[in-house]
Amino acid sequence: MGYLLILLLISFITSSVGWVYFIYFFSIGYGLSISTLSVAIVVIFIEQLTLPTIILCGVLFIYGLRLSLYLFIRERRSASYRKILYQPDVATKKPLSTMLMIWLMCALLYVGQMSPVSFYLFNASRLASVSEVWAWIGVAIVTLGVAIEIVSDAQKSVAKRANPHRYVDSGLYRIVRCPNYFGEILMWSGSFVICFGSYCSVAQWVIASLGYVGIIYVMFSGARRLELRQSEVYGDDPNFQLYIKRTPLLLPFVPIYSVARFKWLKG
Repeated sequence: MGYLLILLLISFITSSVGWVYFIYFFSIGYGLSISTLSVAIVVIFIEQLTLPTIILCGVLFIYGLRLSLYLFIRERRSASYRKILYQPDVATKKPLSTMLMIWLMCALLYVGQMSPVSFYLFNASRLASVSEVWAWIGVAIVTLGVAIEIVSDAQKSVAKRANPHRYVDSGLYRIVRCPNYFGEILMWSGSFVICFGSYCSVAQWVIASLGYVGIIYVMFSGARRLELRQSEVYGDDPNFQLYIKRTPLLLPFVPIYSVARFKWLKG
């Protein structure tokens, strides 16, 4: 699987922005990696591309590019975001061994996340019996997930401009407290289901599954950090307490209202 080594090298290069500032491994470097890996997959498997895989790679490219630009602009414009981004426990210089390990784990994770579509195209190039039905199902779910992320980010921006010192509970935030994270889970779920129509080998299933489980863990970890931060800021507000008791944290209509006690989610 020489193409996986190429994708891994690209992931290393694009995620290396984290050497500028540690948190960029998970933020700007993440978005850049997804965008560049989408382009790389299209180039590597250009002869095997189908309409759903073209759309999928295009949506993921737009997602990654938008995420990187959104985070970059947000850092420049939002003082409150910079305060969170550069808090002491994050800004403290990390040991070289820690930096190298995180760089490696991030690069591997991003390749794992993008692996389902590459496996689909690779197996198609080997004349395996791949299914376009599963590819279309995946595209639909991925597109819905990205749309939810875009809408929720826009709704949060509007709400924060109107009242920067209040938590957001309007729009999609009435349904779930972290709709952007939910959209991301939905997006990568759509990417993963493509494997069901890709005639994957055991090794391919393992790689794709590790990438999928990895990003789900990251989303729950992020939701936990947000929950703790909001509790610290808004915990004395009785309306906020009512909101968090009635509104699921991450998955709409699934009665999981808190993950704060799960310290193993600390990322």
